[in-house]
Amino acid sequence: MVTVHRPGEARAAARHRTRVTLLGTAGGPPWWDGSDRAGISTVVSVGDEHYLVDCGEGWGRRFRAAGLGPAGFQRGLDGLRGVFVTHHHSDHLVDYPNLLLLAWHNGADGLRRPIQVFGPGDRGTLPPVFAPERRERPPEVFHPESPTPGLVESTGRLLEAYALDINDRMRDNAKPDLREIFEIRDIPLPEGTGDDPNGDPAPEMSPFEVYRDENVRVTAILVDHRPVFPAFAFRFDTAGGSVVLSGDTGVCDNLVTIARGADLLVHECIDLDWVEQLIGPGSETPDPNLMQHMLAAHTSVEEVGPQAEKAGVGTLVLTHLVPANAPAGKWRRAQAGFSGTLVVGEDLMTLGLD
Repeated sequence: MVTVHRPGEARAAARHRTRVTLLGTAGGPPWWDGSDRAGISTVVSVGDEHYLVDCGEGWGRRFRAAGLGPAGFQRGLDGLRGVFVTHHHSDHLVDYPNLLLLAWHNGADGLRRPIQVFGPGDRGTLPPVFAPERRERPPEVFHPESPTPGLVESTGRLLEAYALDINDRMRDNAKPDLREIFEIRDIPLPEGTGDDPNGDPAPEMSPFEVYRDENVRVTAILVDHRPVFPAFAFRFDTAGGSVVLSGDTGVCDNLVTIARGADLLVHECIDLDWVEQLIGPGSETPDPNLMQHMLAAHTSVEEVGPQAEKAGVGTLVLTHLVPANAPAGKWRRAQAGFSGTLVVGEDLMTLGLD
């Protein structure tokens, strides 16, 4: 059973040992007029321990506002156990540096154990050039020495960029080495998958284990967010129930596979009518390059319900909403083709599992 607690009902939500808090529900890099949704980020909690999925813009303040960590000066992240990154698009990682660099000052100084961080590894090859006008003269490769880094490498580069601050805090404030606070890991793909990221980015496969502790087992599967690769959906199985987070994906059999029988599916969603009006062939500003990405790499409001129905999930929660300023009625159309409970996500909404 899934119970929905609206923003402001954190105390009631805390009675559920397993719960999901939507920190940010806006999709895409734009700053949306007429919306106060933060960037995409979600927390799965088991008791007082928390597992963060993606670090969209504003996740830290939302984490604090949700009351997920203890109150008090330089507290908050004390119960953060693990972090899981679905893919390397900037709107899912833009506030990842905040996690690394502000953790000292928000509860991670003196943790019982390091925070485990998991994310995609090196893509291995550049994506193809889609735009016809650029195929003959492709854009210059940015940082050709390592153009497709995984999470371990990109984290190292981020920390190097802030070397002055890090050295200052360790010498002047006696802060511990950040490498004692975080353990960063690239997620290794099962043998035989990921050989052709420019062909099939989500070949048929079984979910595979990424992490396990006394609270939760986390499994992952590749989803189709072409040309980004790897892109993952994650499943959290706890004693209280099962939760799947789709990450960014188009309609994808692997998503159905990992979500099969889950209590709760938190799934991205876009309004294709809005996309057509904005950048479609008949619009004032047609953009065929962005249009093909939206069609192939995301799931529309008409498609998400049937996906959830195939998986046999009990409750479908929509997040990563594009556009983030659309009225709730637009998203309720996702009920078509889905016999379970539909919830249109809001920032700081909590879903309790019993």
